[in-house]
Amino acid sequence: MTERPSSEVVAAAATAALQRSRSPDVSVSEEHDYEKRQHFRRLIDPGIFRPNSRDQALASLKTLRKIADNLLREPDNPKFQQFRPTNDLIKRQLMEPKGTLEYAIALGFRAEVKDFQPYYVFNPRHVADLRIGAAILAEAIDLEEKKQERLKRSRAEEKAAAAAAAQNVKLAFLDDRKTRALRDSRERETRNASEPHQVPSDVISHTDASPLPEIVMPGVGYSLASPDPDVDQHE
Repeated sequence: MTERPSSEVVAAAATAALQRSRSPDVSVSEEHDYEKRQHFRRLIDPGIFRPNSRDQALASLKTLRKIADNLLREPDNPKFQQFRPTNDLIKRQLMEPKGTLEYAIALGFRAEVKDFQPYYVFNPRHVADLRIGAAILAEAIDLEEKKQERLKRSRAEEKAAAAAAAQNVKLAFLDDRKTRALRDSRERETRNASEPHQVPSDVISHTDASPLPEIVMPGVGYSLASPDPDVDQHE
């Protein structure tokens, strides 16, 4: 009895047969596209991001993407088939930053002189590179914008947390001052209540030193404080 092959063996054989049936040109094309994508990614990072600020790199990538998208949308429009390096925007976003002009050349633009003016003109033979480069630009811009948004949100959260912590410290300080003031007030009240009430000495001395006032009865000529001559003090 013949042993049947396992499912793993059958799957491996089917995969090998599929690979053999593929056209060599298709395999070469896919490998070429993969290498191109990797090349464009390296031109962006580290090529553009490393030597420039993140904001400058992002602005330059958006300019490159606009050039590529315009040309892909209207390939027969002469205005989009070239750019001048002396243009203020191009100079600021492509010529001065590091690595950005190299990306434009990888897209298919080549330096030419027309009427004694320098230009970078697109070579139609590089339209496949243009499509791949445009896709990688969109990918890189999307990733960077999301990264910057996360960073911005994180910084805002850190700032809010620091402000909340400072407010809590301030409130705790104010509460502590109020608590101490209330405690001191209660202690003074308790201390005053426990001390005996004393009449001032000047009031006491004034009361003891004052003689009884003499009350003169009208028509008699004697005061209540004087001894009555008619009354025998010894009875």
